[in-house]
Amino acid sequence: MGMLITSIGVLFIFLGVGFLGSVNAAQSPVLIQSALPDLVAATRLIGPILVAGEPVPIDRQRIREGLEKELLLSLWDRAQVLLWMKRSSQIFPPIEAMLKKQGLPDDLKYVAVVESALRPHAGSSKGAVGYWQFIRSTGIRYGLEINSCVDERRNLLRSTRAACAYLKKLHGQFGSWALALAAYNMGENGLAAAIELQDVNDYYSLYLSQETQRYMLKIAVVKMIMEASEAYGFVLKKSDYYPLESHDTVRFISPGRLNLNLVAKAAHTVFKEIKELNPELRGSFLCQRTYDITVPKGTGKGFNKRFESLSANWAVNKSNRRIHVVKQGENLTMIAQNYNISVLTLLQWNKLTIKSYIHPGDVLVVGGDKK
Repeated sequence: MGMLITSIGVLFIFLGVGFLGSVNAAQSPVLIQSALPDLVAATRLIGPILVAGEPVPIDRQRIREGLEKELLLSLWDRAQVLLWMKRSSQIFPPIEAMLKKQGLPDDLKYVAVVESALRPHAGSSKGAVGYWQFIRSTGIRYGLEINSCVDERRNLLRSTRAACAYLKKLHGQFGSWALALAAYNMGENGLAAAIELQDVNDYYSLYLSQETQRYMLKIAVVKMIMEASEAYGFVLKKSDYYPLESHDTVRFISPGRLNLNLVAKAAHTVFKEIKELNPELRGSFLCQRTYDITVPKGTGKGFNKRFESLSANWAVNKSNRRIHVVKQGENLTMIAQNYNISVLTLLQWNKLTIKSYIHPGDVLVVGGDKK
């Protein structure tokens, strides 16, 4: 039975390669290779295995078993690992530069892989957000702005700076990177309590939640795969990685609640591009504040002049806005249809949400805000 399953699996791989090759043949010749590693060989771990200069004690059987488990789980999800690697060419350089500047181990960059798979919009059920998965209170404590206007947990440079400060503090408190990273995962108070209760000051000897006991092993596995990718069957060319793009950074003052599309127009691009370049920006409107944002390369020059002109024109248009006084029996959908606008636009113009209630006598903006 085992031989039959193996044969079917091999046949599936070859059929898949043949099919994909025939599909692409009409467009351009594509060479498709599969370099799947032997999983048994992959688990024959040879030390030392170091994370931030500290050894993972694979001579302890349960630690070794745990590391093998994390390795096999990662190798099973090859698509996810491939995305880690492709994203790393864009995300790692600024992280590496920040870690070096702060005098921290380069291996800490792998924490961001475990936490978010290098995605700015990653979120957890516990309210953690961004590349480094800060919860709101910790992010604010380490200098990140988190409000209805911006969420800097999604900004790579600012969140990395905050993560460096937090990790440095934790290392000073607990004395090892393994314990510092455990505290990063579960909170310093919880780890300190566990150390006091168990009278143990070694991460690998502490009884912690399953998530925290797996945490260092996950980081070790990410490092193992990404530093020896070809040995695990990931053979990438330079062109396979996502390119590290160059952009301009601009600083400007928003005098009030302005349409974010004004920024896009001033940067000679579209709304979506501004949102993707600046994942920390929340909503569709600017707040009254100073902004430092990323814009396409070459559009920084003259940006402020263009933005001020667009803002002035938008303000004039806003002053000529149409309003509607809500009548008995009306709802948002009915009002939007009457003025030939979408409900979403009506909500945005009036700072409402889909759960908001309106009442007879309420005044709503229904036009004149489009430019």
